[in-house]
Amino acid sequence: MDNNPNNSQPAAGADPFETVEPIGKRVLIRKDEDKKRTKGGIQLPDNIEIPTITGRIVSVSAEVGMSAEWPLKQYDKVLFNPKGAIPVDFEGDNRLFVVGVENVVAVFRK
Repeated sequence: MDNNPNNSQPAAGADPFETVEPIGKRVLIRKDEDKKRTKGGIQLPDNIEIPTITGRIVSVSAEVGMSAEWPLKQYDKVLFNPKGAIPVDFEGDNRLFVVGVENVVAVFRK
C-alpha cells in the first residue's frame, strides 16, 4: 500500500478545483454578458472588440483586501481593461478572469 499523499488522484471526471483565489494585487471578476445590441437598437457584430468591459468582483486577494489604496471588495461592479485579464478555464462559459488592480479602471457606486 502506497502512503504517499502526492499519489492521490481525483476520481475520473471530477474537477480537483473548487475555488479560485487571486494572489498579489489581483481580483477575480465574472464578466457581464456581452451586449449584442446598443441602447439605440443597433445590432453589434459578434467579432466586435470592446476595449473595456464590465463585471462583478467574485474575490479579492488578501493584499488587495487589506490595502486602503485599492477600494475594491467582493460584489463590486467594475469596468476593466480585458487586455491584461487572464481567463480562468474553470467554468464552461469562460466568464471568469483574474485581473490586476491596475487594469480595473472604475468602480460603479450607488
